[in-house]
Amino acid sequence: MSALRVVPTRRHGRERLYVRLADGRNIAWYDREAARVNLLGEDRRDDVLEALHPFLTGPVTVGPPPVPTPAELARLSLHPDDDLAPNRPGEAMLIALDRDPGGALPRLRTDPRRAALEAERTVGEALDRLDGAGWHALHSIALPGGDRIHHLAIGPGGLFAVHALPVRKLRVVVADPVVTAGRRPAVPLLRRIRADAGRASYALTAEVRPVLVLVGPARIALDGAVREVRVLAETDLPGLTRLGGVLKPADVEALHAMARDRNTWARV
Repeated sequence: MSALRVVPTRRHGRERLYVRLADGRNIAWYDREAARVNLLGEDRRDDVLEALHPFLTGPVTVGPPPVPTPAELARLSLHPDDDLAPNRPGEAMLIALDRDPGGALPRLRTDPRRAALEAERTVGEALDRLDGAGWHALHSIALPGGDRIHHLAIGPGGLFAVHALPVRKLRVVVADPVVTAGRRPAVPLLRRIRADAGRASYALTAEVRPVLVLVGPARIALDGAVREVRVLAETDLPGLTRLGGVLKPADVEALHAMARDRNTWARV
């Protein structure tokens, strides 16, 4: 068994014991008051129960996290400043470009922020088009410390933290955790994407799966297995609608209501 850590904390006034992997990601938590062990995935069920065994008192329920009840959601009355739903794809990038249109680049050099913005717009618009299939998308979710989730997709197939990468006409090689686009320096991007999804799972108390979307690649090559992260071209995004059986419509709406509240992300 891989080493798991049990970390006590308090969230929303309730004591919880979080079970974490060596890299700090949460995979489960024990809510003593509810006598429930909540699993973010079934694959480590036995390991989680073994790690929590010294702390369990009496019989407990074991399963995926419960979705917020209508009564809990009714208590959420969002101030417009706290509602993330109106965010445009690339909202943070748009603000940065408005504040500093030229950046600190030489005069004739293309600002890479504009390519990043166009990639986020392309992916965001594709996700917004899934709305008719029972999906919701939130864009440009700011996290403490200056990090940001480009897009969060919530639908029958589950929750996905989506990162958009502009790679127009470039050959992309993905060798976990490194992504190399054309002659650009190799970047351990998959670590960041997994970390963002882990923080989203913590905030929403539900499993959030990481997705890397490559915008405009000439070719995608996977060098070995890629752990956890789904790697797609932007043209593959409509395929998310074929995923189902994870969330019921009421669950989708409840998680969307929770995710669009800026305060949900304040302590992740």
